[in-house]
Order: sequence, then structure tokens, then C-alpha cells
Amino acid sequence: MPRKLVIVESPNKVRSIAGYLGPDFDVEASVGHIRDLAQPSELPAAEKKGPYGRFAVDVEDGFKPYYVVNPDKKKTVTQLKKALKEADELYLATDDDREGEAIAWHLLEVLKPKVPVKRMTFTEITKEAVTRALDSTRDIDSHRVDAQETRRILDRLVGYEVSPVLWRKVRAGLSAGRVQSVATRLVVERERERMAFVPAGYWGVEARLSTGLGGLDEAARAEGSFTARLAALDGRRVATGRDFTDGGELTASARKASTVHLHEGAAKAIAEAVMRAVPRVAEVEEKPYKRRPAAPFTTSTLQQEASRKLRMNPRETMRVAQGLYENGFITYMRTDSTVLSGQAVAAARAQVAELYGPEYVPAKPRVYAAKTKGAQEAHEAIRPAGDHFRTPAQVSGELSGAQFRLYELIWKRTVASQMADAVGSTATVRVEVPLAPADGGSRDSGHTFSTASLTASGTVITFRGFLAAYEEGRDAERYSEAVAGSAGEAVSGGEAGGAGAAGAGAGGGGAQSREARLPAMIAGQELAALGAEAAGHETTPPPRYTEASLVKALEEREIGRPSTYAATMSTISDRGYVDHRGQALVPTWLAFAVTRLLEENFAELVDYDFTASMEADLDRIAAGEADRVAWLARFYFGADGAGSAGAARAAGSAGGAGQDGERGLRAMLDTLGEIDARAINSVPIGEGMTLRVGRYGPYLESDDGKRANVPADLAPDELTVERARELFARAADDGRELGVDPSTGHTIIAKDGRYGPYVTEVLPAPEGGADAEEASSSGAKKKRTTKKAAGPKPRTASLLKSMDLSTVTLEQALDLLSLPRVVGQDAEGVDITAQNGRFGPYLKKGTDSRSLATEEQIFTVTLEEALALFAQPKTRRGQAAARGPLRELGTDPATGKPVVIKDGRFGPYFTDGETNVTLRRGDDPATVTPERAYELLAEKRAKGPAKKRATRKTATKKTTTAKKKSPSAETGRK
Repeated sequence: MPRKLVIVESPNKVRSIAGYLGPDFDVEASVGHIRDLAQPSELPAAEKKGPYGRFAVDVEDGFKPYYVVNPDKKKTVTQLKKALKEADELYLATDDDREGEAIAWHLLEVLKPKVPVKRMTFTEITKEAVTRALDSTRDIDSHRVDAQETRRILDRLVGYEVSPVLWRKVRAGLSAGRVQSVATRLVVERERERMAFVPAGYWGVEARLSTGLGGLDEAARAEGSFTARLAALDGRRVATGRDFTDGGELTASARKASTVHLHEGAAKAIAEAVMRAVPRVAEVEEKPYKRRPAAPFTTSTLQQEASRKLRMNPRETMRVAQGLYENGFITYMRTDSTVLSGQAVAAARAQVAELYGPEYVPAKPRVYAAKTKGAQEAHEAIRPAGDHFRTPAQVSGELSGAQFRLYELIWKRTVASQMADAVGSTATVRVEVPLAPADGGSRDSGHTFSTASLTASGTVITFRGFLAAYEEGRDAERYSEAVAGSAGEAVSGGEAGGAGAAGAGAGGGGAQSREARLPAMIAGQELAALGAEAAGHETTPPPRYTEASLVKALEEREIGRPSTYAATMSTISDRGYVDHRGQALVPTWLAFAVTRLLEENFAELVDYDFTASMEADLDRIAAGEADRVAWLARFYFGADGAGSAGAARAAGSAGGAGQDGERGLRAMLDTLGEIDARAINSVPIGEGMTLRVGRYGPYLESDDGKRANVPADLAPDELTVERARELFARAADDGRELGVDPSTGHTIIAKDGRYGPYVTEVLPAPEGGADAEEASSSGAKKKRTTKKAAGPKPRTASLLKSMDLSTVTLEQALDLLSLPRVVGQDAEGVDITAQNGRFGPYLKKGTDSRSLATEEQIFTVTLEEALALFAQPKTRRGQAAARGPLRELGTDPATGKPVVIKDGRFGPYFTDGETNVTLRRGDDPATVTPERAYELLAEKRAKGPAKKRATRKTATKKTTTAKKKSPSAETGRK
């Protein structure tokens, strides 16, 4: 019987695809990439001194790569070769993108099949999609492979050439990359804007007006009331937040328009005038309101919306989406496209009619154009899988919490994208109030005004349309009424920096989807003033990026691709370039040093347009419109030296990373010159104070050589001259003396350090210290001595969050210094201790630990309470306690053990405490019978336990003579 071997990327796909294909197919997984560029240590001895020795890429001979099978994939390759021996055909069914195409090519190179090979692709794991893919196979796309290989070589060249410069001049272990470095620069530039920001104060007036005049009762007057804001004085617009530059001055356009910058006295006078006068409606304008639904999800918009609505970071979003795709719930999750297939559009429109009614279905299907110019190969948008979408209610029993929430988000967005517009009307009213001569003026001229204009607007939605299913989330605006005048933490929805940043200011409106109904009014109508208030505001600095808005900023600049965003967010965090403050990304001082070094010495590598052009060039290579060798030659050797790589035949016409006359990466390194590491790691604060990025963290240094620690939680924009002075003053302070420890006689002091306030004991000077000091000062020659054991270290403890440095007492300090506290012993005699740690208070018993709810419990928790905590299952930090079973099914007659249904990471499963088995598709946890559970558990037990991975034995090294062959024969390409 002919056998066909299908190789997919993920083992999670194997069972589903095997079930769809039938018994004639064997399905195996490559588990991602099986080969990569060799590390220098992995090269054969003969190659280490040759052209591959530095990068595992021969830059002088067409940028030929040297590939090796990943050490942890050798067993996988052996299994695939064994399966291939039994096959008559090979289907390479890796993902339908550049990475997947490259994996397929590497499989072909390593397995060297002697049977027919077909490339099989699908964007959803359903029976119909897999069947269609089987009937429409193709060859491997070599252009896609070229593009992926070019990107990999590019990343290797940048990383191996630039990272060592960072190690020498900033800190060991750092890395540079074409996307991560640009992302870091974006975050650093935003912080620089915040550091340079100068706030501007301005005033406004808000009045509560009513159509109900004096004859009506209070309830009737309140029913006809609305809020209006001062917009103009004698026709001159009143300044709001967006009218000021980041330097605290009115913008040029605001000055040209004679915008009024109100001061406190004028604003209060106008508020009083509104209460004395009779406001009159000057104009009522009504316009139709229409709002269209957002396009279906791309990778980046899914990451952004999941961050806003579900508080999921990009890495978590992609992990959960990967699981949904592999289990057949959604289509492929790495895509730039907003296009839906014909069957998906039909499924969405049918579901809209079924769930919401025919009036919610637009006359024609909606078509969304791709917004990303450099979109990769044609994929659909991310949507529910299949020809008929399953509703969230239908899949709720099959998905865990995070999986369900993300599926629901994708389902709602997809269905809403094919729904009718939300429609209504927006009314805007302008109210005029006469002013007496003494009722107000401008800060700048003292001019008095005769008329104040107040405005109000309201939107009434008469047909909700797509809003019945879904409303797109929005990032915080820089200036909005909810935060006007607040200096709190704001986060960015994009680039808000610079003069005239987007936002409504004190006179602006909010989100248009919010309904705010105005009472009916006509021009000339008199109104009653129920109240008026003057309020001061202050402009706010550009908001920091969140991971979602940083992804958006990268996408808008066409930097990176869907497959890189989540990894980029993780990398800049793991490398210590950003910290998280809530959702906001705060750059570290380390990021400042790295960005400065790259800007001053590798400007092209962190230039936004240059990096975007590299992405566009990779797209051209993938489309077969550019030559990879010529492109790499221009990037590495420059426009004038491309021929050095043997690429002269194509360099002139294929384009590349730079234009004629631009230097390549090698030229940047050859002309690097001497980098002043001290200057790179320094940020002037002012008044002779400088922030230094040191080996052990940031610190302040003054012109006279004094130093002060910088608290780890102090953001760069918070390190002002005034704060720097405080830190120097604290550093000079030897600490507040609290008293003497009666048990030791040592003085206890409270001090402030880099990691916050703490208490410590002052140990007496060691004996002989004075003699040693005298010998040192007299200049006596010291004899080299063997290193002595270090002396005793003083006890030190951080203050609890509830404590204050200025009020902490001796008794509290002694309690802290006594930690860890022995709570008692368990039945085996093992000590249980209570202590404070990096992640908060906790209990410890041997190698086991449990978190405590509050810091105070460190001193009050009893042995009984501690034992009860250890009796509970341990949870990961940030997770809730383990959940109970979803359902109890009874006792398994075969084992006598109770069987329950639990909710796990990959969905609900049956368990008897020893054997676990996932519920099959179609099994509902709420209705599945106990007999079905017993049957599946019996099948699982019959198969026996999963084979454990064999312990790797250290192989005896063999010395072999390297054959003189092209690396393509074993490890390379061309």
C-alpha cells in the first residue's frame, strides 16, 4: 500500500491533520527549524580559520552560509529520515510564510528524498482546507527562501559586528539588531521628549446650562441641562492643550490666529459673568453621524487590541493565537492582510443575519484594502476557521480562559467587519454670553472682551449597526477632558510628540461613539445657568509607548513584519532596555547609552527610513525582483564595494540596502575611530551633575567627584536637577540613627539606597584598622599578602512598603533585621520561615515556598496558618490559586479512582489523578458522559506511558578529515 509522508511544523497539528488525511498518510512534525547558521564553536576545525570562521557566512564568496542541524533536532531528523524510508511521496506542509518556506527547503536539503516532493500549504486547519491543499500542491518558492535567508544573514552580520562594540563600550552581554535597536530608539526618543518637556498652564471655563428657565422646578431644569465649555472670546479661540509646544509656548499657528491664553483671574471673572448673565443660543448645527467598522485583524492589530482589551502582551497573544490556529479554531495568525476570502465573507454575513437580523447586513460585502505597503505573501486576515463560524458560546466548553477571550475577540471583530454602519446625528450648539467690561481679559494683553462663546456637542446613535457586536478599543489621547490638567501616567496610541500634538484639549470632544444627547434648542433661545466653574489645566508630556502602540508605530514606519513584533517586544525587555510601569514602556539608562552609541557611530542602522527600506528590499527579494547576493553586498560592503563580494554582475541593477555613495556596514566599522566610552555612558542633568551608566547600574556624579545612587524605580524623565540635588543630599547623609540594638550593642541607622530605603547596623571598626591606616598614609611599602577572609557584614533589610524612612522606629528596624523569622517546624522537623523577598513576602520550607498576602503576615503568621498554605497547590507568581474541577464524573470501574474534568492550558481534560486525556472535539464538558471518560482513559492507559527522552551521552570526539566540497553539499546553499 503506497504511503505518503506529510511534515508539518508543530506537533500540535499532527493529530488533527492525520485525522483529516486518513490512514494512507503518516504525519510528522519538524518542531520548527531543524537547521540554522552555525555558531563559531560548531564549525569544523578546518573551517574555523577559513572564510566561515567569523560569521558562518562567506562574505567574500556570494555570502554563502554554513548551516548545521540544531543539536536538539538531531533526534527529530533521524525520526523523519526513518519515516521517509517508508514513504512513496513527501508533502512539506510547513507554514505558508517565509519562515515556513525556509523550513521546507531545509528539510529538503537535509532529508535528501528520493521520492516525489510536493509543497502543501493551508491557512486554517479544517478538513476542507487540508483537502483543498492536498489538491493544489506546488514547488518550494526559492524567492521566499532567498528572502528568509537574506534576513537571517543580515541579522547575523549586524549582531556579530555591532554587538561586540556594545560589549566593549557599554556592558557585556548586550545586543544590537536591525529591528530591536530601532524599537529601543523610539522608546528612548519619546523619553527624551518627556525630559525636555516644559509644561504650560492655561485656564478654561465649564458651565452647566439648562433649557428650563426659572418657572420650572429643579427636576425639570436638570432634565434639560447640558455642559458647555468656553470656546472663544469675541470670536478669538481660547487656548487649549494642543495650542502649546512642548517648550511651554503658544504654537506659531495659535499666535497667528490671536488665540487667547486665559489666566486665572480672567477665567474666574468669566465664570461669574455666566452666572449673572442670560446665556442665549446663537447657533444650532446638526450633522449626520456615520461610523464604519474596523477591518478584520492583522497580526499587529490583533496584538494591539488584545493589549487594550485583554491586557495580553504581544508574546502571550501570539502564543494563544498559535494554539487556536493549530487546533483548528482560527486561520493563520501571522499576516499583514485585511482581506477575507469569499467563503469567509459569506460565513460572516450569514451569521450577522442569523444573530442580529437582516437589517444589520450591508447591501454589498465590505472589501478592505491592505494598509501595509510592504505586506508579505497573500494571506487572509485572522478570522474564525471554516466555512461556518462557530460562535463563542459554541466553543466555550473547548477553550481555556485566555484562548476563549482571544477567540471571542477575533470572532466579534470578523463578524462586525461585515455589518452595517452605525448611524445617527451629531448636534453642536453655540451659546453666547454678554460680558461686562470688567469680566475678563487675556494673560498677554489685559484686553477685555464683550462676548463669551461656549460650545457643546452631542451624538445620538439611531442605529447601532456593527456596534451591536463590537467596538474597537482606543489608546489614551494626550489631551482629553478625562485627564486635562493631570500629570498622571499616560500611554501612547502612536506618535503624539512635538508641537500641536493630537488631542482635544480643554475644549475638545471625546470618543464619538459615546452617546451624549442634547436637549432640543433653537437659535435665539434663552437658557438658564445652573453653575459655572473656572478650572486650571497644565499641558502633559508626550505619552509613553505601550507594547501595543510601539507595535503600531513600527508598523506605520514599515519596520519589521508580523513574525517579528512579539519577539522584538520580548527582546528589548529581556536585554534590560525597557522597564514596565503598568502598560507603559520606560527606557532604562542603559537604553540611552546603547542608543547614543548607535546614533553616533552606526546612524544608518537605527535610521527609520533606512530600516524600512531594508524591509521593502526583502519584500522585493521574496517577489523575485531583487538579487539576494547583490543586496547583501551593497549592505555589507557599500555601494562602492559591492564587487568585493563577487556580486558585480548584479549589484548595479538589483538595488540594495543603500544608494550609490553610501557606506556599508564594514566601512562603518573600519572608520569607527575611538569611541569615548565615558561620554557614551553619560547624560548631563544640569548644574555640573551627570548621570553615568556604570557596570553595576546608573549613578550620579558631580563635577567635584561626589557620587550618589539612582533609585531603580526612578524614570529618566523624573531625574530633574531638583531630584538630583536630593539624591546627592541623601548620599551625603550617613543615615538617621534609630538607637542601639540591646542584643549586640550595635547602632542601628535608616538610610536610602539605590533599591530604596533600608535599615542596617553599624559594625565597630576592626582591630588594627588605625595602624593599617597610619602605615598607608606614611607611604610605607606594603608587602604582598595572601587574601584574607572577608570580615563580618552588617545585617541589612529593606523597609516594608507600609514604612517610611522618616518615621521608621528602632523596634520596627530590629524586627526587619531579625528576618527570616522561624515560624515553626513541620511534622518532619523542617523549619518554616517567613521572610521578605524580591517579589514580596513569602514562607519557605526547604526548597518549597508559598507567597503571603501581606507584608505584615511575615511577623504574624502562625505555624497552623503556614502549614495550611503549604497544604495547598503551589501557584506561579501572578497566578490565581489552582482551580477546582469543572465536573466530577464518578469512580472509574477499571481503576477505582475518581474521575474529574479539569481545565488545563490546552483546554479541558479527563483525569483520574494519574492518567490525563484531552477531551475530543465535539465533547462538551457539561454533557459528556462518565462512560466516555472511562473509555478514553482506558485507551490512554493501554498505550502505556509516554516514552521519556533518552539521557544524552557524551560522545567520544572523532577527528575526521574535512572533505573539500562546497558547504552546500552538507550545510550551505548555493
